[in-house]
Amino acid sequence: MRFRSRIVLGVILGVIVFIIAALKWGIGLYTDWLWFKSLHYQRVFLTILLTEVGLRIAVGITFFVFFFANLLIVRKPVLEAINNRQSVQDGDVITFYRSPLADHVTPKRLTLVILAFSLLVSFFMSYSVTGDWLTLQKFLQATPFNETDPIFNNDISFYVFSLPFYRFLYGLFVSSVLITGFFAAVVYFLTDRTPGGFTKLFRTETARYHLSFLAAIYFIIKAWGYQLNEYLLLFSNQRTVFGPGYTDIHANLFGLKILVVISLITALAILVNIFLKKFRLVLYSIGFLIVSSIVLGGIYPAAIQNFIVKPNEFEKEKQYIEHNIALTKKAYRLEDIERKDFPAGGILKAEDIQNNRDVIDNIRLWDYRPLQQTYGQMQTMRLYYEFKNIDIDRYTVNGQYRQVMLAPRELNQSQLMVTAKTWVNQRLQYTHGYGVAMSAVNKVTSEGLPEFLIKDIPPVTKFPELQIKRPEIYFGESEDNYVIVNTKTQEFDHPKGEDNVYSTYEAKNGVKIGNFLNRLIFAFSFSDYKLLLASNITSDSQILFHRNIQDRVSRIAPFLKYDKDPYIVLSSGKLYWMWDAYTLSNMYPYSEPFGEGNNYIRNSVKVVVDAYTGEVTYYVSDSKDPIINTYSKIFPGVFLPLENMPADLYSHIRYPEDLFIIQAEKYALYHMNNPLVFYNKEDKWDLPTEIFGSDEQAMEPYYTITRLPGEKKPEYTLIMPFTPQNKKNMVAWMVARSDGENYGKTLVYEFPKQELVYGPMLIEARINQDTTISQQLALWDQRGSSIIRGNLLVIPIKDSLLYVEPLYLQAKQSKMPELRRVIVALGDQVVMEPTLDMALKRIFGAAGITSASEENPASENQVLSVSELIKQANSLYDAAQAKLKAGDWAGYGESIKQLKEVLNNLTVQATK
Repeated sequence: MRFRSRIVLGVILGVIVFIIAALKWGIGLYTDWLWFKSLHYQRVFLTILLTEVGLRIAVGITFFVFFFANLLIVRKPVLEAINNRQSVQDGDVITFYRSPLADHVTPKRLTLVILAFSLLVSFFMSYSVTGDWLTLQKFLQATPFNETDPIFNNDISFYVFSLPFYRFLYGLFVSSVLITGFFAAVVYFLTDRTPGGFTKLFRTETARYHLSFLAAIYFIIKAWGYQLNEYLLLFSNQRTVFGPGYTDIHANLFGLKILVVISLITALAILVNIFLKKFRLVLYSIGFLIVSSIVLGGIYPAAIQNFIVKPNEFEKEKQYIEHNIALTKKAYRLEDIERKDFPAGGILKAEDIQNNRDVIDNIRLWDYRPLQQTYGQMQTMRLYYEFKNIDIDRYTVNGQYRQVMLAPRELNQSQLMVTAKTWVNQRLQYTHGYGVAMSAVNKVTSEGLPEFLIKDIPPVTKFPELQIKRPEIYFGESEDNYVIVNTKTQEFDHPKGEDNVYSTYEAKNGVKIGNFLNRLIFAFSFSDYKLLLASNITSDSQILFHRNIQDRVSRIAPFLKYDKDPYIVLSSGKLYWMWDAYTLSNMYPYSEPFGEGNNYIRNSVKVVVDAYTGEVTYYVSDSKDPIINTYSKIFPGVFLPLENMPADLYSHIRYPEDLFIIQAEKYALYHMNNPLVFYNKEDKWDLPTEIFGSDEQAMEPYYTITRLPGEKKPEYTLIMPFTPQNKKNMVAWMVARSDGENYGKTLVYEFPKQELVYGPMLIEARINQDTTISQQLALWDQRGSSIIRGNLLVIPIKDSLLYVEPLYLQAKQSKMPELRRVIVALGDQVVMEPTLDMALKRIFGAAGITSASEENPASENQVLSVSELIKQANSLYDAAQAKLKAGDWAGYGESIKQLKEVLNNLTVQATK
């Protein structure tokens, strides 16, 4: 009685757990539906859901029919084993008895048990295919690449879209047969009471027919698996290059074809054994297949590799190396890179600097890492604001094309005072960040701090084109707490002196939460009962969730890979996030993989997120990519043509850094087109290193505005130098273009092999070896400050290279680095001055260089306040004294001249 009570209690608890789990799943599904609907992506939600559910149902039903039918076959032996009289011999006494189960197990009840068990196993089988909906959809909506592999001559789409689906089916078939065979064998083994080992499974006719049939099916499927493995040879990674080599084609491929035949023969032998009843025939067949797989898959290829390939490896592998080079270039679009010569031996003159003033004035003197600390000290305004990242972009400001650095001021609720972390504050009042800070990349105040183009709260700027009409940031990169807007509680907008300014959310992109049912559902979904009890919520209230853009964007399109750095954009008075997305595949034949194993990449999508409304828009930036075209078929209307992007937003798209790094790493090896040179790695390049702070680290590609050789106007580019393998000089530099019709074009400028061009680390070494610079750095370190060496930028100008490295000074008790010096290297000259213009004047002579402030008196010094001019004068005086002590008479004279200019401007300001 107690045992039955426990069973009933267990069943009740199980039902309760099941109901709670089903309820949670259903509520989660409903809230997801409301969220997708609020963004007008309900079709995406339905496509994913229906494909997922449809696939699981199809797999579950198919497996159930197969599994249930097979278990019905074993029902008869089970009934016979239960109902037959059993005997026990004790000496001379033989006792016969019936199983106690015989009175309870009837054919109908046993059928019901088999049915329930089959349903249970089928559910788990269907659950195993969760997440495979995309494999099915890509197979159904495949787009041709119109390119073929060199071995089987199949279109690349077969490997990217079809082969993964066939492998998916193969895995299902094999697991279905093995699971069914296992349970059938267990039943036959347990119901046969006669002595004997494994062979007794085939003693009865039913068992022999049944298990032999399943085994034959398995080996037929196995034959198909060997055939699929033939195609997988195209992704071999065991030879000279990625992809099949001589041994794979002449040994492994041959072996797989033989194994297909042997596997089919084994299946036939098993079926024949049903009638011959010779179990050894089955064992011999299976044993022969196992031995053959070892010989053909291991011993024979090893013999071919060691005795035929290795003695003459290059000649045997030459054509396969050519395949690898050609297809890797296609997979990473390296074949589109234009190669040009760059003399690098030209001598720059002062007039060259003046003619490229628009390039000089956009050299980035601020490194994003120390600048983030400076922004945090100067522009957060309140503890609960933060600058999570510094972005680099370009804007036309006051008629000038300027590179800028900017950061959104996001809200971080964890920084609220402990007493302010109430439910009302965190859910209803502190709902959004506010505005951005923006500074010019090359401007610095006399205190060594950035010169802001946009600053403070509310945002202040003197440039009409940089006015922010909608500064609120509800969606961004910071924390992802849900908030409720349009409630009786006004939202904190921004601080204003001792008081606060409040506002109300004006968009309609949240989920309506005013009715009781929705409040109940979201209270359960977020495990927050206060949401149900809050009296501040009205019929117009909206709940905003999934506000972190990384979560928000990837929920809509989880099949895309996203760049590590979304960036904020100010366009037409509003703030937007722009984010590059990639289509990837690990099934591009012969292509060398990167990262986690993918060997194909395209920057096919530009994502735009409205920082106020949270609206997400996907634009196709590479319409030639078959993968994004397939996704467009799966989700019609989701991916818009890039031409639909507003013109002002379009002016801010840029070549993505993650893709550029991958291409640069591949090009460092795959610029070698000659198979012999490639085989010997004779001309392998490396990505350079530089010093940041005081440590050597990998050099990052950098955005800059420059004028490419032969071009008439400057443009926004992304640059990475190359150095030879195990050397520090520079052999080439790669550039990706981002502006207008040139967007997406990449070039590599190669230096003459007989010329010595300094690489970044050679310049760093020359800086360290300069006695004047090293003495000054040591002096600063002794005064309780730390030196931060920023990015070393290699700037191409005309037919020469200009190297620029900023130096920041940070007091040990402070977290606000100040830009104090700029190091410039040109040819054999290395100079360090307080400003870039001063360094250029020292190299080229003061008479030949006109600074931006001299060309436009309304800028720089003359817009500084009297106090700022005084500080600048003091800084220049200190610099002059330091040069005097070092015996640098030319530098001393130049500093005194700059000091005179500042004093003249100070006189003008004082008389106003």
